[in-house]
Amino acid sequence: VQLVESGGGLVQPGGSLRLSCAASGFNLDFYGIGWFRQAPGKEREAVACIGTGNGETYYADSVKGRFTISRDRAKNTVYLQMNSLTPADTAVYYCAKSIYRSSTSYPGNYDYWGQGTQVTASS
Repeated sequence: VQLVESGGGLVQPGGSLRLSCAASGFNLDFYGIGWFRQAPGKEREAVACIGTGNGETYYADSVKGRFTISRDRAKNTVYLQMNSLTPADTAVYYCAKSIYRSSTSYPGNYDYWGQGTQVTASS
């Protein structure tokens, strides 16, 4: 099992980025996927999660209306579209594979993690 994130970078406040999480070694049709982030000195927090059911998603209150999680089954890839970024969104972003089909925000329910990608929103 492997998860590889890409798409991070430096963006001005108000800008957008799209993160990708390419999965291998398992089929996304059978497991939920979550995006988490961790800023320096803070705990890792769930940002957005997607389950295997149609339209089953979770978003943290701080990103609702700005971030969108989606999956491409043909590419076995999950995306996180991030709009209207603010300095508070600056963190290392990780994708992870859930042990369940459903979307879940609890990090303990995830068994495989990517290496992370840095997102920085700064002028």
